[in-house]
Amino acid sequence: MNKWLVSVSILLAMAVGGAQAAGDAEAGKTKSATCLACHGADGNSANALWPKLAGQHPSYIKKQLLEFKGGARKNDLMSPMATPLSEQDMDDLAAYFSSQTQTPGTAAADQVELGATIYRAGNAATDVAACMACHGPSGMGNPGAKFPRISGQHAAYIEKMLKDFRSGDRANDNAKMMRNVVARMTDNEIAAVAQYLQGLR
Repeated sequence: MNKWLVSVSILLAMAVGGAQAAGDAEAGKTKSATCLACHGADGNSANALWPKLAGQHPSYIKKQLLEFKGGARKNDLMSPMATPLSEQDMDDLAAYFSSQTQTPGTAAADQVELGATIYRAGNAATDVAACMACHGPSGMGNPGAKFPRISGQHAAYIEKMLKDFRSGDRANDNAKMMRNVVARMTDNEIAAVAQYLQGLR
């Protein structure tokens, strides 16, 4: 095997390894007692403004916890919750929530057509990129790149996050990728994409 193939094999192994949970799901279940009031015992939150964590990539969950703790992402509820967590705690919580099954959602029928168009093709007239370029055709994201699963997520949560990225209230996206995309999205496009994703499976 030549050096190029060896290098590619190592990189692929690292990417696959990086997508796996480094924590202990059973330990995470115990530690999740403080999370269940908002996110539900199995990571399926009852409040549509709080995200479902069930089935989310462990790498993404850990990234968000680290950034809540470090201040790159701010939230009055989550920042103080993340502050006392060790990296092992984060790994364990990420392993637990990622191992849970997400409950499916349903999209508003009158929003699906526009939402699907923006998600899959963007809007060439206003230079809005297609969401699936990063999050995939089924909304499952990319764990190696820490792009989250967004299929089945609460529409209200997605809509709020997109508007927060657009306003700059949320700014923990790598290289301003999300902020640059949503900067040109209208409220109607954001609402439609959020509804489409809520029903995407």
